[in-house]
Amino acid sequence: MKNSLVQMIFMLAVLLIVHPVSSAVEIVTINAINTSPVNFDGKEVRLRGIAKNPTRLPLIDLKSYMLEDATGEIMVLTESDLPRMNEEFTVRVRITSLAIINGEALGLMAIELERYEQQQEI
Repeated sequence: MKNSLVQMIFMLAVLLIVHPVSSAVEIVTINAINTSPVNFDGKEVRLRGIAKNPTRLPLIDLKSYMLEDATGEIMVLTESDLPRMNEEFTVRVRITSLAIINGEALGLMAIELERYEQQQEI
C-alpha cells in the first residue's frame, strides 16, 4: 500500500513537470512581458494581438513578425506561414531573450508554438 502511494505521487510529480497545470491559459499583455522579462523568460504564454511588419528570409529559413496589442509589441519568430497582417489572433509562444542584464532583456522575442486564427473561447 505504501509503495503504491509513493509510485502514485511520483507519477503525479512527473505529470506536473511534463504538463504544468498553468499551461498558458490566460492572455498576457505584451507590456507585462516588456516591463518584466525576467518573470517570463523561458515560459509559455498566450498573446493576443495584430501582426505587423512581416519578415521572411528564405536563405536561412527565418520568418518573423511584430505582434502588437494595446500595450506594446514584441517580435515573434515562426516556422509556420506568416499570419495575415492587420488581423487580430491569439498565439501560444515561449518567451526568450539573448541575455538579461540588470533586469533589461536584450533580444527579447517570442517563439511561436501554436496559432489560433479564429477567436477562441478560453
